[in-house]
Amino acid sequence: MQKTALTLATLILLATTLAFGADNAARTQTADDLTAAFIGETTASAKYAAYAKQAADEGYTKISRLFEAASRSENFHANNHRAVLEQIGAPIPDVKPEYQVKSTMENLKDAIGGESYEVATMYPEFLQNAQKSRITIASISLNYAYETEKTHKRLYTEALAALQSGSEGSLSGQYAVCSTCGNTYDTTVPERCGICMTSKDRFVYIP
Repeated sequence: MQKTALTLATLILLATTLAFGADNAARTQTADDLTAAFIGETTASAKYAAYAKQAADEGYTKISRLFEAASRSENFHANNHRAVLEQIGAPIPDVKPEYQVKSTMENLKDAIGGESYEVATMYPEFLQNAQKSRITIASISLNYAYETEKTHKRLYTEALAALQSGSEGSLSGQYAVCSTCGNTYDTTVPERCGICMTSKDRFVYIP
């Protein structure tokens, strides 16, 4: 009887130790994911700002505004990820964005590729890891970016189609970006953000 009790106690201790280790591993993974996301969003913000200038130089004013709106959005995402990293005590990397500016058509294709990867692979994986880590604020920040990137992918895809068909003028010339989550609107702006419920008076409007 004593042997059985000892064995049971040992199993409970082992299970607790393994669970604690798994939680620590998950938290470490989420910190790594947030770091990667922070680097990616910081780079995207700088890149899209450069793409906006290129589009303006080529005379594509409306596409330039789209890139500017996306650049602002990605900056909000980067700042959110940075805030979470600071809160969980993770180091903040010094990011030096590297990218190439090509023609506006090529830049749109590049942007679509980046957004597609984030929507299909990167953020879904990071969100799963964050759920395991039980770091709620990490899940929130990652989800803000994930939901917004879906919209960016759509907007870039529409812009590329318009450019290829010679109908850039049909695109929206005004954008609104939620300052909390980066959600981006090209049509009617609701009273509150559809992702985070932030009031529209706290949106950034372009132009």
